[in-house]
Amino acid sequence: MSKLQSYYTNAKSELLKVIFPIKEQIRSAYLSVFIVVTVITLFLALIDGIMSLSLSSIIN
Repeated sequence: MSKLQSYYTNAKSELLKVIFPIKEQIRSAYLSVFIVVTVITLFLALIDGIMSLSLSSIIN
C-alpha cells in the first residue's frame, strides 16, 4: 500500500510541473501544421500528376 501511495504522490507532483500551452501557442502550432500539410499535399499531387501524364504517354 505504501508503494501505491508513493506512486500517486510522485505522479501528482510531476503533473504539477507540466506547463500547458496557451491559446496563441496552440493556434500558431495548428497553423504551422496546416501549412506544412497543405504544401506536402500539393507537392504530392504535382508529382502524382506528372507521373500519371508520363506513364499514360508511355502506354499510349
